[in-house]
Amino acid sequence: MSLTRRDFARRSAVTGAGVALAGSAGVLATAPGALASQDIEHAGDAEGADASADRHHHDGVGYGPLVPDPAGILALPAGFSYRIITHSGKTKLESGESTPSNHDGTAAFAGPRGTTLLVNNHELKGPRANWAHPVPLADGLVYDPAASGGCTVVEIRPGGQVAEWVGIAGTATNCAGGTTPWGTWLTCEETEDKAGKNGMTKDHGYVFEVDPEDRRANRSPQPVKALGRYAHEAVVVDPARGHLYLTEDADEPNGLLYRWTPPKGFHHGRGKLRTLAEDAGALQATQCYDSGGRFVDDLSRATKIGTVYGVDWVDVPDRDARTVSVRKQFTDGQVTRARKLEGMWWGDGGAYIVSSYARDESPVHHDGQVWFYDPKRRTLTLKVLLGVNTDPERDGAFDGPDNITVSPYGGLVIAEDGAGVQHLFGATDSGRTYPIARNELNQGTDEEPEYSEFTGVTFSPDGRTLYANIQEPGIMLAIKGPWKRQRSR
Repeated sequence: MSLTRRDFARRSAVTGAGVALAGSAGVLATAPGALASQDIEHAGDAEGADASADRHHHDGVGYGPLVPDPAGILALPAGFSYRIITHSGKTKLESGESTPSNHDGTAAFAGPRGTTLLVNNHELKGPRANWAHPVPLADGLVYDPAASGGCTVVEIRPGGQVAEWVGIAGTATNCAGGTTPWGTWLTCEETEDKAGKNGMTKDHGYVFEVDPEDRRANRSPQPVKALGRYAHEAVVVDPARGHLYLTEDADEPNGLLYRWTPPKGFHHGRGKLRTLAEDAGALQATQCYDSGGRFVDDLSRATKIGTVYGVDWVDVPDRDARTVSVRKQFTDGQVTRARKLEGMWWGDGGAYIVSSYARDESPVHHDGQVWFYDPKRRTLTLKVLLGVNTDPERDGAFDGPDNITVSPYGGLVIAEDGAGVQHLFGATDSGRTYPIARNELNQGTDEEPEYSEFTGVTFSPDGRTLYANIQEPGIMLAIKGPWKRQRSR
């Protein structure tokens, strides 16, 4: 049943501006440089960023200032440490080939006999010859032998030993993805390349399922075409209703947030998605409207924390995009768009959704939003808002959120993919933010430093270890320390 604009407007009038529709969940506020409940055009003050950072260090939120790393890799708070798990060009797979490069989306699973299994995307696009360390074409695990991307599975044993092998190969631009309630990883191709383009021999832009524990289940990989062909970024699964929510990282025009509804009688489980017909279920895109029932064309128009939009869903005409990209199949006024729709994570009964930034392709500029979709109320609520970072080379402010995870210690942990300095940072459920790590691996020069983005942020099943990647050259890190429950106020 859809939530009509009239129903949403009536409920908003009763509850007052729509904010109360968010329920009991606290409002996550902005990172340094953007102020909660203020208009976005007033955010981004450098002095405010420093003052905010100082407050974090003295009010019990976070873990204190970051300590520079003598090894030049990762700055962490005092008492924390890191370990390199895989390093492209240095560590090896079981088969003897090098760990592939360009680490991206990652998820951790509890494996057999006390092991931890991590599935690691490798965001490699175009022909294999373009990359020094593509994902090896492991026998039986290849979709398109011309493509360079895929996933590896990393096993960490109780004694600390590490093994790594190919989970899927021959896919393209494996960016983010998502875990499933049945213990697998859905890896997403962020491309629309068809056979014959960029050297590809098959169509790309699909979602594939990778089983971290059962290697045989990954043989003869097949795309889940029912989920559509477009520049996929991330996906989450609603364990109660069976819906899948998916983000699209694209522009000209901006991308969309999608929902896939399974066909009647379908039951999820290991390997079940690949059995679906290409047109199984319903793939739909968001149509949002404000508390007055007015259509919202782009999520960037929300400039205050706590903004709540009602959501309806519009059917995708041709999900395989045979002639026209999916996002271009809609006219103005049909769907709500957003620039750089990136990471997602299921938690608190709904989906956290990132819009990394908005620029000239969008009505209003910002340097990051995190939304929360409540499937019960059918609402999107703005939880995190980062104003435009006017000095990204200066440490202290955050911009460009990308991969996210819900922290077992409260709030979110967010991987930064912005300009200049790159961080992992936390956001509590009451609006406080704090740094967790800073990338110190300079791939540029002293005069013009360059730091790769963080990706693949995820906690171990026991919550003791935070895993994250430095995308280039491709380093997986395990971070440990005195984790604590973050004060909400």
